[in-house]
Amino acid sequence: MRSREEVEATLHIAKLKPAELLPPVHCLSFSPRASAAECCLLQLEPGLCAELEAGHSLVIRGEKAEQAVLCSKDKTYDMKIADTSNMLLFIPDCKTPEQLLADQALCNIIHTQIAGFSNNYWELRRCRPKLKKLRKLLMENPYEGPDREREKAVTDSKYTMEDLLDLIQASEEEILHQLKVINACKIEGYWRVLEFDYEMKLLNHVTQLIDSESWSFSKVPLSICLQELGPLEPKEMIQHILLSYGMKHTDKVDEVYFEMNADKICTATAQMLLQNAVKFNLSEFQEVWQQSVPEGLITRLDQLKGLALLDRNSRPETIFLLKVEDLPEDNQERFNRLFTIREKWTEADIAPYIQDLCAEKQTVAALLTKYARSSVQNGVKVYNSRRPI
Repeated sequence: MRSREEVEATLHIAKLKPAELLPPVHCLSFSPRASAAECCLLQLEPGLCAELEAGHSLVIRGEKAEQAVLCSKDKTYDMKIADTSNMLLFIPDCKTPEQLLADQALCNIIHTQIAGFSNNYWELRRCRPKLKKLRKLLMENPYEGPDREREKAVTDSKYTMEDLLDLIQASEEEILHQLKVINACKIEGYWRVLEFDYEMKLLNHVTQLIDSESWSFSKVPLSICLQELGPLEPKEMIQHILLSYGMKHTDKVDEVYFEMNADKICTATAQMLLQNAVKFNLSEFQEVWQQSVPEGLITRLDQLKGLALLDRNSRPETIFLLKVEDLPEDNQERFNRLFTIREKWTEADIAPYIQDLCAEKQTVAALLTKYARSSVQNGVKVYNSRRPI
């Protein structure tokens, strides 16, 4: 136990002036149980600290083969170990300079044991949620309608929200948002995606009813849809397809109706046509596509962004299915795949296939600068791979 005289002698050797320091002195010693193995430090931004202090949880997610991420209720963070040249000490009830100044009753010498130490800490960095696995899991057992469901084995894969939270490296809010994006629905407590042919069957029932009743696509009444289509398909599925392809509204007399999304209907119809062909003559496709959508809807090529790719250099011009959801989630792997499909891309063509890779406040142009090399070809700026493919 050091005395005041020993402390002052040490200060003299270190050429420090006692008048320039606070009067209290911490004399540190290592506890016999102090260990670096038992302690981990996690650096948190103020917002995450506030969440913990408010009683909310932070969850570390990832299977053995995955890089761990930390999730709050609505955000996902990469976890990386940051080394420091300064040893970090864990001292129970340690007083900060401000607390020492405020408490004049503290004795001049404070003897404290170090409970643990570390030369590194976990650093968090906001990242995109890893959601590709979500669709992959749900596509193991898509919902094909009540008749096919009765034929399936009880052991077929089904996932509750609790299951998905254990398996998907994303926050709960990010998972719920993605479930909405992929038009998933909850059936008997399990999240399911509809098999595409069954989804189109439901959509066709609705569009045919709209046509036979001469309704406007901007006002499709829920009650009549359920009444007319209920004998054909479960009412829950009819309502789900209306929610997937329309916006729910309530009129002045509390009647629920849907404003159908023409672009979504046209896009789904295009996917149905393209999925069975390797390549399609572009002009022929546009003609068949327009004939296939419900009367009154207008097809446009910009409705196919992230779904199909046009080849303007072939003769005749062609179009083929290329869904962004089928591309790798990793940035470099995504660019490698795209440059394998096509050697040179314009920004307009490649943007729909890399937009989802943009981090917070990052632009498509910034991504292209990092992962591609630009050049000018026939007066048009194009991008190709920075590395041999």
